[in-house]
Amino acid sequence: MLKVYNTLTKQKEEFIPLAPNKVKMYVCGPTVYNLIHIGNARPIIVFDAVRRYLLVKGYEVNFVQNFTDVDDKIIKKANEENKDTMEIVNHYIEETLKDMHNLNVLPATANPRVTNEMTEIIKMIETLIQKETAYHINGSVFFDTQNFKDYGKLSKKVLEELEAGARIEVDNIKKNPMDFVLWKPKKEGEPYWESPWGQGRPGWHIECSAMSKKYLGEQIDIHAGGEDLIFPHHENEIAQSEAANGKNFATYWMHNSFLNIDNKKMSKSLGNFMLLRDVGEAFGYDTVRFFMLAAHYRSPLNFSDTLMESAKAGLLRIKNCLDDLNFAIKNTENSPIDQIDQSEELLISQIEIYKTRFYDAMDDDFNTADAISIIFELVKMTNTYIKNGRNKKLLLIFKENLYNLIDILGLIYETQEKQDSLSDEKILKLIEKRAIAKKEKDFQKADEIRAFLESNNIQIKDTREGVQFKRV
Repeated sequence: MLKVYNTLTKQKEEFIPLAPNKVKMYVCGPTVYNLIHIGNARPIIVFDAVRRYLLVKGYEVNFVQNFTDVDDKIIKKANEENKDTMEIVNHYIEETLKDMHNLNVLPATANPRVTNEMTEIIKMIETLIQKETAYHINGSVFFDTQNFKDYGKLSKKVLEELEAGARIEVDNIKKNPMDFVLWKPKKEGEPYWESPWGQGRPGWHIECSAMSKKYLGEQIDIHAGGEDLIFPHHENEIAQSEAANGKNFATYWMHNSFLNIDNKKMSKSLGNFMLLRDVGEAFGYDTVRFFMLAAHYRSPLNFSDTLMESAKAGLLRIKNCLDDLNFAIKNTENSPIDQIDQSEELLISQIEIYKTRFYDAMDDDFNTADAISIIFELVKMTNTYIKNGRNKKLLLIFKENLYNLIDILGLIYETQEKQDSLSDEKILKLIEKRAIAKKEKDFQKADEIRAFLESNNIQIKDTREGVQFKRV
């Protein structure tokens, strides 16, 4: 039974999705004004591992991760480089996707961008005004926290205490100190959009509420992100979505803990700000992924060169085992009847125990740290058998089980031998060729491409947002 720690209730709960065998999952993505830093990589890797395990459990996962492509930091970057904001965001979205690919992150079902979703954002703000949980003053629209009785239920903050500590700065036109902006009027030199309240752009929080609703519906199973987003971002998302839709927004809220650098919070002012690109090139992106998953996602994680070297050595132990295993299989002849003796039967039973323990660890709030420890135990047993035994059938059993467990975490993606599957890049190229064939009314070719993908266990689905694919 899969259990998930729910930030909303502060306890582990049995995972029961809204619809049988289907999961709707939204993960807050980066603001694209620079290459992503090593801290950004933690939620990207962690929630990819969560998604992978849900797929293994038999769920169809609709996974949405947004890009915030309008923000003060983006505008500042564009002004500094004398470029258009769209030039900035297009470049960094492309680079972020490259980093995600290098981390072996599965492509999202959808990567919505704020600037493409203004219609939905404005529509949700209009709904909030109609329901009197938002108000318009001088071109700005604010959410009225006093009119949402459950405000603070995620962060467990009491509204009166928040108001007592709030600072009233630029927005002294607000009714209450804790009211937050949904729409703000344009400033000179900034991008803007037309709205019923004048030219302007949305506040940060409303973006995810509107995009989640468009791509996943009014209610979702899992909403995830870093713990720094609990308040105010996710708290405000709950208020907006539930006030607008009149329904519970997300069933489970998942948050990964912080990543520190040499036991200090990462900060440009401290000079310990590290880009993922630099770390990936120095230690390997697969090492970064291994490092992140070697700790439980809710535990604070400290980054240092020493710890990364240790992670690299740990991952190398797994790789060397796989290389030795493949070599042993290649150089071991089949016995006449490929029989298994009693001692080898015991080894097979032990492998099954390791598998059960691995799944138990992952069922316990996606405990990748314990899961990796179990992989190392299986690696140790495999190495011992490679030295002392040479039954090809048993070697193949070791290989199948090791690769399967490693693949659930996405740890090995260069040396893994999977001749029956295509890379994501090849799949996307074939999907593009199929689209061109359909456009040119070459339906036979389009059908042949679909049939080829299906023969390689790739299922495709035409949707309004484009073609989706999944491995089956």
